[in-house]
Amino acid sequence: MRLWVGAIAVGLSLAGCEEKAPSLGEGANPFPPTGDVARLQGVDGLSVGHQLMAAGQFELALKAYLRAAGEQGTTVDVLSALGSANLRLGRLGQAEKQLRRAIKIDQTFVPAWNNLGVVLMETGRAGEASRVFKTAFALDSGKSDEIRENLRRALAKIENPAYSSEKDDRAFDLVRRGNGRYLILQAP
Repeated sequence: MRLWVGAIAVGLSLAGCEEKAPSLGEGANPFPPTGDVARLQGVDGLSVGHQLMAAGQFELALKAYLRAAGEQGTTVDVLSALGSANLRLGRLGQAEKQLRRAIKIDQTFVPAWNNLGVVLMETGRAGEASRVFKTAFALDSGKSDEIRENLRRALAKIENPAYSSEKDDRAFDLVRRGNGRYLILQAP
């Protein structure tokens, strides 16, 4: 009996400490979200990544591109974007692998060819870079001044390995932005 009375006394003393749950209101769901993140994220990871690349936020862009890879798979667009982000982060080995994979998927994808050429130039392989830039230039039908300039720099480097000028130390990146539009991003 004493135990029973003690339990009632403890219960009564705790009853005053009880907090009330906030009202959820009419039609509110009392259950937590289901975890279906794809439904909540309406923005394409590639688009976000392109905007982050333009803003110089290469690490965040890489994460957005990885999200796009999870959503869309490793398409030519995604692989090329991942390669571009890794190029900007100085991860040249990873960039080269991803860009070569992109080219295997679509041998006519100009941004991947151009960015692969940039990687090859950065790793001191001007001969191979010039061949890659020639391919990009041909596929682009010579429309891009930036690709033409990259090719010119690679050829000048082959002719004169000591070739370098302050103006020509800039590197260009070509990133595809849907529907055949290209955005040229100048390396910082």
